[in-house]
Amino acid sequence: MPIAQFDGALAVVTGAGRGLGRATALALAERGATVVAADLDRPAAERTAAQAAKLGAGGVAYEVDVSDAAAMERFAAWVRAEHRVPDIVVNNAGILVNGPFLETGLDDWERIVGVDLWGVIHGCRLFGRQMAERVRALPVRPEPPNFGGHIVNIASAAAFAPWRGQAAYNTTKAAVVMLSESLRAELAGLRIGVTAVCPGFTTTGIAQAATFVGLDEAGRRRARERAQKMLRMRNYPPEKVAERIVAAIAKNKPLVPVGAESHLVRALSRLSPGAMRLLARVPNPLA
Repeated sequence: MPIAQFDGALAVVTGAGRGLGRATALALAERGATVVAADLDRPAAERTAAQAAKLGAGGVAYEVDVSDAAAMERFAAWVRAEHRVPDIVVNNAGILVNGPFLETGLDDWERIVGVDLWGVIHGCRLFGRQMAERVRALPVRPEPPNFGGHIVNIASAAAFAPWRGQAAYNTTKAAVVMLSESLRAELAGLRIGVTAVCPGFTTTGIAQAATFVGLDEAGRRRARERAQKMLRMRNYPPEKVAERIVAAIAKNKPLVPVGAESHLVRALSRLSPGAMRLLARVPNPLA
């Protein structure tokens, strides 16, 4: 399974209907991978799959809610039965909940933990198990460090930086980084690579679909418009992040900050945690 070249690889991408998931699916397809584009929005997944099929070896869509354990079990079993064990899995599906911690309700916490953390856990557990079983069945272990397969978990620059008004999102993304680091250590002996990718502000639709707590309808509309405007001004397209994801798989990178702000907050969190805590008190630019 030639991960570095991607020719003949089978790649599963969640949240593939738009934004970063779509860009990643197409980047992998361009390099010869067959793509399973999974998304809660089936028509969006089908559009991505159709484009991937034009670019690469093939594309197929699947509708799934990554927060639903039973649905993910069925999805993983379907991929194996209809195709085979995937070589690349990109756990990308995510949502954003913004607003004061004390006004973030249990329903909001359950939604974001369900998608942003449990969705990653389900993808790692189910497809990681399939990859591990495949490697154990081989007469000899594959030599290159990630030829047993590769799992990419999309975290965020928010994993490095506490920020007022974004406790729920930051918590789940920090957990994704630690999960990825721990899983990488556990699967290394099976030549299965694991990478956490931490993009900064990227021009996707995440702000448009975000939940803003502690505001009335007019306030939520203004916050959504403000966040979308800021992301447009940053003008960092998801295709650039997708290129970094592809490179991270080929080079088996453990942790990949993407964008100037991601590199900056990671460096600041390591070199001056006190300064990072002070910066966290600044009003959230996405709120």
